[in-house]
Amino acid sequence: MEWRSCYLDIVLVPLGFLISVAYHCWLWHKVRTQPLTTIIGTNANGRRSWVSAMMKDNEKKNILAVQTLRNTIMGSTLMATTSILLCAGLAAVISSTYSVKRPLNDSIFGAHGEFMVALKYVTILCIFLFSFFCHSVSIRFINQVNILINSPQDPTSIVNPDYVSELLEKGFLLNTVGNRLFYAALPLLLWIFGPVLAFLCSVTMVPVLYNLDFVFGFRTGKKQVDQVNNGCTDCVCESV
Repeated sequence: MEWRSCYLDIVLVPLGFLISVAYHCWLWHKVRTQPLTTIIGTNANGRRSWVSAMMKDNEKKNILAVQTLRNTIMGSTLMATTSILLCAGLAAVISSTYSVKRPLNDSIFGAHGEFMVALKYVTILCIFLFSFFCHSVSIRFINQVNILINSPQDPTSIVNPDYVSELLEKGFLLNTVGNRLFYAALPLLLWIFGPVLAFLCSVTMVPVLYNLDFVFGFRTGKKQVDQVNNGCTDCVCESV
């Protein structure tokens, strides 16, 4: 494979991937240190309060708890099903003779030899498989919470609101990872049409995710925000 035909793939695709990884590392740091400035940390704090409220007044709110968790399971099931269906489609393309790719050879930038085509499809396939795995394990944890949240309260039992909250946070963490892997596959899908589109998609997704991941318009004083963040950091760090 000549450098002239593949240098865009070697430069742009890893660069876009590193930009996405750098953003998520910074987001992880913010979740660990200032959880209430992020949607992930704020929601984690709210879910812990929700579990405590559901288990404290379980006789009146047991149906509400089950229905809420069922809706979450349905969302994870949809994403897992979508991921495995895309894996099946990609596996069918990989096992073919790449005839669907040949008409595009003259209209894209970058390399389009058999090795590069196989690399693109196998990379996308692996991303979707990992996304399916994360959503499947997430469903497992949330199913456990669905049962334990209605268990009788016993002071000597290990099944308490903290334990149930920890299981729920593990389920939501895996659900978040599965979704992020699914999002990461979008630039790789565009990589089929060339590395330029893949790079532009990776760069565009960063500001979009930034606006979805952080809390804006927080009107509370800075000192009070810092106090609340310090109080919530321990519980969020334990869950993630």
